[in-house]
Amino acid sequence: MDVILLERIGQLGQMGEVVRVKDGYARNFLLPKGKALRATKENRARFDSMRAELEAKNKIAMGEAGTIAKKLEGKTIVALRQASETGQLFGSVTTRDIASMLEADGIAINRTHVVLNAPIKTIGQYKVPVALHPEVEVVVTVNVARSADEAERLARGEDVTVRRERGDDEVAAEEAKKAAAAMFEQPQEQEGAEAAEPGAGGTTEK
Repeated sequence: MDVILLERIGQLGQMGEVVRVKDGYARNFLLPKGKALRATKENRARFDSMRAELEAKNKIAMGEAGTIAKKLEGKTIVALRQASETGQLFGSVTTRDIASMLEADGIAINRTHVVLNAPIKTIGQYKVPVALHPEVEVVVTVNVARSADEAERLARGEDVTVRRERGDDEVAAEEAKKAAAAMFEQPQEQEGAEAAEPGAGGTTEK
């Protein structure tokens, strides 16, 4: 489907451009969200008449996004979660969680602005983009830890996870298994040895 973009959309184009997109993407996202119009003759004329208004609104929105971006620049938020010794979370950190933490810190954003391809499920520090406007994006650091002390260690670059190593019991069990297997092994050179040996008593006279 050919559509007229009503705002700049990454990977697609600038405001006013006519681009071809998949029908489902147009019907389910671009058209209902007011981000594009079907590229018909009537809509082309409609866009031309509303272009000045759209550009003015876009300028205002971009300015507001820029103000928020300055507050987010270089920001680190800490998400305290329960996790295993290896760092696997008993749960996850989602876009909603990140938006809520920022709001609690006095910066209100929509969770749809948080660019997270999949929920965070392990302890660590993550660089997460926040797309406040098609032309304004900033990166925040999300520090996922089990405690405030651990978050500080992560911030210093320390590895706080525990890698599982084989214990003494496991090593002993493996050695015992090898010893037992060796007891049942017969060297190939001993096979048929008794058959090759001459009789010890010689022949018997009648």
